[in-house]
Amino acid sequence: MCGIVGVVSNAPVNQLLYDALLLLQHRGQDAAGIVTLQERKFFMHKAKGMVRDVFRTRNMRALPGTVGLGQVRYPTAGNAYSEEEAQPFYVNAPFGIVLVHNGNLTNAHALRAELFSTDHRHTNTESDSEVLLNVLAHEIERSSRGVPLHPAEVFAAVKNVYTRLRGSYAVVSLIAGHGLLAFRDPYGIRPLCMGRSADGTVMVASESVALEGSGHVFERNIEPGEAVFIDLEGNVHSMQCAEGASLNPCIFEFVYLARPDSVLDGISVYQARLNLGETLAKRVVSTVPPNQIDVIIPIPESSRPSATQLAHLLGIPYREGFVKNRYVGRTFIMPGQGVRKKSVRQKLNVIGSEFKGRNVLLVDDSIVRGTTSREIVQMARDAGARKVYLASAAPPVRYPNVYGIDMPTKDELVAHDRTVEEIRELIGCDALIYQDVDAMKRAIGSLNPKLAGFDASCFDGVYVTGDIDTDAISRMNGNRPRVEETEEDSSRLALPNPSE
Repeated sequence: MCGIVGVVSNAPVNQLLYDALLLLQHRGQDAAGIVTLQERKFFMHKAKGMVRDVFRTRNMRALPGTVGLGQVRYPTAGNAYSEEEAQPFYVNAPFGIVLVHNGNLTNAHALRAELFSTDHRHTNTESDSEVLLNVLAHEIERSSRGVPLHPAEVFAAVKNVYTRLRGSYAVVSLIAGHGLLAFRDPYGIRPLCMGRSADGTVMVASESVALEGSGHVFERNIEPGEAVFIDLEGNVHSMQCAEGASLNPCIFEFVYLARPDSVLDGISVYQARLNLGETLAKRVVSTVPPNQIDVIIPIPESSRPSATQLAHLLGIPYREGFVKNRYVGRTFIMPGQGVRKKSVRQKLNVIGSEFKGRNVLLVDDSIVRGTTSREIVQMARDAGARKVYLASAAPPVRYPNVYGIDMPTKDELVAHDRTVEEIRELIGCDALIYQDVDAMKRAIGSLNPKLAGFDASCFDGVYVTGDIDTDAISRMNGNRPRVEETEEDSSRLALPNPSE
């Protein structure tokens, strides 16, 4: 999962892109990059690390121009530690094109071979985003051969791109001397929206918070299968370029990934999480009588709206029982399970008075591997809790995600091939309550009846693109990010929390 942004303006855009990437930092911490366009020359700076560390004053001064794009990266394919795989990517023909991509191509392996043997184009990394860029460049070259490049030729190229790509993709690209192109996969799995400022600047970004936080007014979402081309004068052209497009956003965006102050595809992320708390309340009541719960405590951060609503509906006090250390970064596994446990306790500290002698219901947004959940339950017991119940605002994560979230393989998922009782025993809580899959879909889907559905594949095993089977998952697992050290086991994903 990544965060992407693109801007066309009459004023320098380097600071604006930097500010927008800060607002999207929750979508990726591994690398950041910006490209600006002045006349027909690109200026690029990208590196591993967070936005504030990658861009210094000297780097910003070296990014002139009134058009640009940027990305914060969390790798889901390729080599997580390769500087070369930080985005944006660049090709010099035709015209000169740079691109940033959020999502995951499920047919990248076949496309890479096709690019070499048929299109005679070379890719130099393992990144599916470089594959996507070369497919786009090839199709633009075909559609514009012998004629000037106008929006019609751009849209013709994107139509051909749609026939070749499989998977999820939200894309922002710059074509030197012509303008900015943005498009979204036919299922709308990954989010993309656009807005405008008072001075006429046009911005496209992964989440509405990047628009609003940088002084832009949200105008609309880019629709599934739609391409938007913004020329250098700021004129916006758009066309539906994919057949049979339908809106099926990734439901995990609403559960955990997106910031709570964003609105994605007409749905307030915060309201979605409140609704999840409301439906979760019914599940809790059927498992643990409310009179046996003394206090409801969220596991920071993104479970707070669900926990708040749950406490309100059950009439049980809501308390903050964990304090998160915001200054502890990613922790890598060091020898010995004891060190792993220590790392969890460095990130979270308990407020003992909220646990001692109480029956506590902990609320989390989701449970993926379960290892951190087990440690947090033990921390609550060590703080003096009499009983520790655990509720997840999301259903059991039973299947891998192939659309741009770095989910573990199925064997690493605590819920895969296990009953709820078996999971409860592993985690060590007195009761374990999960959200219901259909209730989750209704709770969030009711906020926008125009949705065709959701990609909820990690919960229900249904892959909306229709091209995923066991062999495809095994192949893609072989291209999961390679790292020099293994990330700390986590009950969720190794991502910065959207609420931070």
